[in-house]
Amino acid sequence: MTDASLVVTDLHVEFSGFVAVGGVSFDAHPGEVRFLIGPNGAGKTTCIDAITGLTRGTGSARLGEKELLGRQVHKIVRLGIGRTFQTASVFDELTVLQNLDIAAGRHRPWTALLRARRGVDASIEEALEETGLAGELATPAGILSHGQKQWLEIAMLLVQDAKVLLLDEPVAGMSHDERTATGELLQRIAAKRIVLVVEHDMDFMRRFATRVTVLHQGRVLSQGTVAEVQADPRVQEVYLGTAGAATTAAMSVVPEPVAATQKRTED
Repeated sequence: MTDASLVVTDLHVEFSGFVAVGGVSFDAHPGEVRFLIGPNGAGKTTCIDAITGLTRGTGSARLGEKELLGRQVHKIVRLGIGRTFQTASVFDELTVLQNLDIAAGRHRPWTALLRARRGVDASIEEALEETGLAGELATPAGILSHGQKQWLEIAMLLVQDAKVLLLDEPVAGMSHDERTATGELLQRIAAKRIVLVVEHDMDFMRRFATRVTVLHQGRVLSQGTVAEVQADPRVQEVYLGTAGAATTAAMSVVPEPVAATQKRTED
């Protein structure tokens, strides 16, 4: 669990004179599912790359009192910053448990991973329960569904005790049920951690975002709740216009929170 917040201030990233990110500022706190959205090329993933040290950025990105910019990637990881990519980075030939063993830094030889074991580390058991993969312990990662692979990658961050999860399009290619399960998973995780999601799926964003930052051409176009952002004329003109009338119509209706819908169903 973390009490610290992620605060990004005046972030700039340039590539050979091209300004990919030009003065972006936003914050993310434990207890919320924070979204970065915007058209292709808006600078969303580049922001995440800068925060995690994969791309050089200037300005500031702080986790609590710790400045992240300028640190090496492995040192940023040690501070508790974890990220996923658009394609799940798991070991397909290994089982779910073996993947989590490696992520947890269990210092065993490779041959030990192939032998029967007496028990499962408590942190791994907790991550399996959290992500709904408890029944897949011995399943090779390569035959998991697309959604399950994404959940496994999130579980791998959880066993590393990541304080911040930066997720790049986590529901791309998922079924409707998998998207719902993923959103509920992120809400559970966010209770104790910082969760920042880069996403294109507007329905997913509307259902699960606590706050949203809209980027356009490397700059912040709008920030606020889903209702505030979708009511912003600049967003309607610039972002929704690029997505087409169907997306605009979909964004115009804010559904009930999932919890409220579930409660009414139970009643």
